[in-house]
Amino acid sequence: MENKHSIKLKVYYEDTDAGGVVYYANYLRYLERARMEFLYEKGIDVIDYHNRGIFFVVTNLEIAYKKSARLGDQLTVTTEIVELRNASLRLKNQILRPGGEGNSGEELIVEAFITLACVENGRLRRLPDEFKNLV
Repeated sequence: MENKHSIKLKVYYEDTDAGGVVYYANYLRYLERARMEFLYEKGIDVIDYHNRGIFFVVTNLEIAYKKSARLGDQLTVTTEIVELRNASLRLKNQILRPGGEGNSGEELIVEAFITLACVENGRLRRLPDEFKNLV
C-alpha cells in the first residue's frame, strides 16, 4: 500500500479574494479535505471515530506559502505520513499546480506539516490499532 495519496481540486470564486487569488486560510480547508480522503482511502472512518467520541485534533501546523493559486486553477493536494507515534501522527501535505519545472511538471504552491493527536474525553489517548497499518 502506497503511503502518499492525492486529490484534485479546482479553485472557485468563493475560494478567492477580490483579486482572484486564493485566500490564505482556504488552503487549510484544502489540506483538511485531503487528510480526510487519505484516511478514508486507508480504511479509517473518521466519522465513526467522531461518533464514538474519539477525535483527531491538529496540535501543530507548519505551513509555507510558496506561490499563489488563482481562480480556475486545477490543484493536486498530496498527503503522506512522515511520523507515526503512540498518540499522534505527523503528515506532510503539498498543494501543486500543473506547469512547474522539473520531472513532475508541477509547481509547488503550498507545503505543510501537520501533527494530529488522538483525543478522547478531552485527554490524549493511544492511536487506534488500525493506524499502525498506515505506514
